[in-house]
Amino acid sequence: MRHRFEYLTVRMLLAAVRVMPDWLVHRVGTLIGLAFYILDRGHRRIAEQNLALAFPIRPVRERGGIARAAFAHFGRLLFELLKFSTLSSEEMLARVECDGEERARLAYAQGKGVIFITGHFGYWELHALAHALRVEPIGVLARALDNPQLNGLLEHIRQRTGNTVVYRRGTIRRVMRMLQAGHGVAVLIDQHIMGSDAIYVDFFERPVATTSVVAALALRTGSPVVPVFALPLGGGRYRLIYEHPVEPPRADTDGAVRDFTQRCTDVLEMYVRRHPELWLWMHRRWRDTGPSADVPGMFPSAEPDVE
Repeated sequence: MRHRFEYLTVRMLLAAVRVMPDWLVHRVGTLIGLAFYILDRGHRRIAEQNLALAFPIRPVRERGGIARAAFAHFGRLLFELLKFSTLSSEEMLARVECDGEERARLAYAQGKGVIFITGHFGYWELHALAHALRVEPIGVLARALDNPQLNGLLEHIRQRTGNTVVYRRGTIRRVMRMLQAGHGVAVLIDQHIMGSDAIYVDFFERPVATTSVVAALALRTGSPVVPVFALPLGGGRYRLIYEHPVEPPRADTDGAVRDFTQRCTDVLEMYVRRHPELWLWMHRRWRDTGPSADVPGMFPSAEPDVE
């Protein structure tokens, strides 16, 4: 019953957002994000502790400002994603501009599929929607939400422009088939994982457990790895960025998987350093050296936080 109520609430919100002007969507999203900042002390504490680890020499007041801005951005992300998902394909395309799209096309031209990597940074969900229209649909690796009704709604949004959501069961086999067929897959690489696929690399000069799947797949298949990011331009517009493919190490060298994973992580860190207010600091990224309190994730998952 509770799940049904939450689903109906979101559907009503979606209908309301559809008719909102962009400035109001932006304003409401900001206010909702700041409300989370005030009320959600657990995630605020995690964000502040993460920022202290990442930027130890920055003043406390400055780090607090980044935390507030990150919460505000998170609220805007949710509302602007809802708004964007209600637009027609033509309206979506009219709201984005691309930097480096030819890099993605050249990567596809190699015929080995493409692995697109990013993090919970900027407007990553919007990038996937627009990419399907400008280039071609991709497979999006994701975790299922606890609430099946809300998960269905999010899945509908993610597949709105032709993308496919790839969940955990059989992930590697499905991804391999997509790459062998010359298609693209998108992977988030910025969350702590546990298990055999975890590998430790440096993020902000501190070790973090990171998925090794991207590097292992790329080294095995020869698929190029292209980092992607989406930045806000204001007024409901966004810049989609396709970075240069990550240069792979020789597959037969010692530590090739770790080296490749570090190179991918370095690109993400570069963007987070440039725009720290656009990253999801509320996740316990540094679990061995960071906060020990167990706070539920900002994106509730029906499965353990493992790859």
